[in-house]
Amino acid sequence: MSAYLSTTDLPAIARRLKDASHIAVVSHAKPDGDAAGSILAMTRALRSMGKRVDGMFTGVVDPNIQSLAAPGEIQLATALPPDPAIDLVVLVDTGAWSQVEPLDVWLKSMAGRIVGLDHHARGDDIASDRVVDCSMASATQLVVRLIDELGVPLVAAGASAKFSIAEALFVGLATDTGWFRFQSADTAVFALASRLLAHGVDKMALYQLLDENGRPVRLAAMARALSSLTFHLNGRATVMALSHDDFAQTGANSDDVGGLVNIPLTIGSVAMSVVLTETQLGITKASFRSKPAPSGAPSVNVSDFATQFGGGGHAQAAGAKLMLPLADARRTIESAIGSLTGVHS
Repeated sequence: MSAYLSTTDLPAIARRLKDASHIAVVSHAKPDGDAAGSILAMTRALRSMGKRVDGMFTGVVDPNIQSLAAPGEIQLATALPPDPAIDLVVLVDTGAWSQVEPLDVWLKSMAGRIVGLDHHARGDDIASDRVVDCSMASATQLVVRLIDELGVPLVAAGASAKFSIAEALFVGLATDTGWFRFQSADTAVFALASRLLAHGVDKMALYQLLDENGRPVRLAAMARALSSLTFHLNGRATVMALSHDDFAQTGANSDDVGGLVNIPLTIGSVAMSVVLTETQLGITKASFRSKPAPSGAPSVNVSDFATQFGGGGHAQAAGAKLMLPLADARRTIESAIGSLTGVHS
């Protein structure tokens, strides 16, 4: 397997975009804030240049994420096959084949006509021309640099701040830094946030939409998750789980439990948190989070931890899918946690 590194630069990608006639912008299935923000920002920028653009969300889409798009602005790729006239694809916030279903067959047919923007350390050779920068806290940090290279303003003349390029960029920047709480929220992140706010982004409205807009069933699912919590490594790690029955009995779905993995990290001793969810029988999804260690000591790199289960992500936020029933997946994860060394106390 070849190393997952940049193969080109942003000026070269900008030239390919300028030469293209019909462009698709896609990301991983079940888009989070960064994937959705990157798709929307890139789609809006290219359309402002007069390009024909198909922005696509794939997989199950959180209704709050969907509401970031104006009516009719984004296609749901599962409902509409890609247009055969597309001559260039922009792949953002991922480079892994495991994350691009149900578009993987189509993307393989587009080999050589895909450009990529990613900030993850691991990926595949989907985009032959790609820029990968793991120092970026969000993919939107790369997207904005490409938009600047194209010479597109972040808010078109006469446009409202809502549904602007700036708003889309802010969504990715804020959500992938935990609303600026994560260690990745460095001076460059705050400088970009300041620039975007100056373009009229309403950060409180976005926060309320994305993080304070849950359904009542979220509380029932949260109660069950917390009742399942166990401590490991002398209180330095936690595991919570929600079974298929839990989802069926509470009426919750995977969208309703987003962010639960962060709750145990509010406990001082906890350095690592894991949430396991079984929305489909026999398939368990794992979310991993960690927090910076005190006094500059090493923290748990949950991306490295996730790789042993075929997953990945960032040093303090990662995920994996285990083709195991919940009970078996929990035993597997807890055994791996027991083998961790150097976890701060």
